[in-house]
Amino acid sequence: MNIPVSFISTAPLACRVGRYADVAQIAEAIGTVWKEIEEALSPIIGQRGVAALYRRSLHLSRVAHPWMVDLPEGTDVVMDTQPLLSQLVLQDRADALRAGSALFQTFHDLLVSLVGPSLTERLLRPVWTDSAGLPPATEPPT
Repeated sequence: MNIPVSFISTAPLACRVGRYADVAQIAEAIGTVWKEIEEALSPIIGQRGVAALYRRSLHLSRVAHPWMVDLPEGTDVVMDTQPLLSQLVLQDRADALRAGSALFQTFHDLLVSLVGPSLTERLLRPVWTDSAGLPPATEPPT
């Protein structure tokens, strides 16, 4: 199964966040996806490698989202998403969705530049396919 590249950055959020999800639910979904990415990639590139790609993605994403945290290079051996999630919940829903999607896309692009599109797809597929089986956040009652 080939996952179109345009689908890559939005897949995890589209599958986990319902139309009426609030910013806290969006931040939680983003945090969950990052944990799954770390679990999928750590055996291949190590925790430091995942953390370095995550930090670089944050740094590059700050151009479009200046409120995003910028973690200094080389400070962590593991990926720490808490500073990002703390900032996400302060944004409005649309900004949180845009920022989360942009960050996933940036991470994806960095990984592609390192290992190529085919291997990137194979490495990230479990995160995306696991997401597809989850129901979106609950909709408000009518």
